[in-house]
Amino acid sequence: MNRSDVQAWLDRYVAAWAANDPDLIGDLFTEDVVYRYRPWDSDRTTVRGRDAVVASWLEEPDEPGTWNAHYEPFAVEGDRAVAVGISDYPGREGGETYHNTFLMRFGPDGRCAEFTEFWILQPKS
Repeated sequence: MNRSDVQAWLDRYVAAWAANDPDLIGDLFTEDVVYRYRPWDSDRTTVRGRDAVVASWLEEPDEPGTWNAHYEPFAVEGDRAVAVGISDYPGREGGETYHNTFLMRFGPDGRCAEFTEFWILQPKS
């Protein structure tokens, strides 16, 4: 993987999120993906497998147009990447902005095999 490959994957991630489309979501991940919404997730709350990730994304989908997001690679080395970015929900009680970091490991086909999300809610001024 190089920076362009990771940026293309991140752009597809945002597009899949916006579309709430199971096929687009599934195309991002390997069959045996390990997905952590928080770095402290235990085995009980870690999502394992492509189908489980798709189902998890669609449990409480964000409505299109209620948010915007942009992420970019911070570091890429071999099959591993770190990305940073912003997820913004302007309509939530005066707006909510999250600063995100993603730790990712990719399979040989460019799909994500391991994904861990770190997020921090920006305090309101």
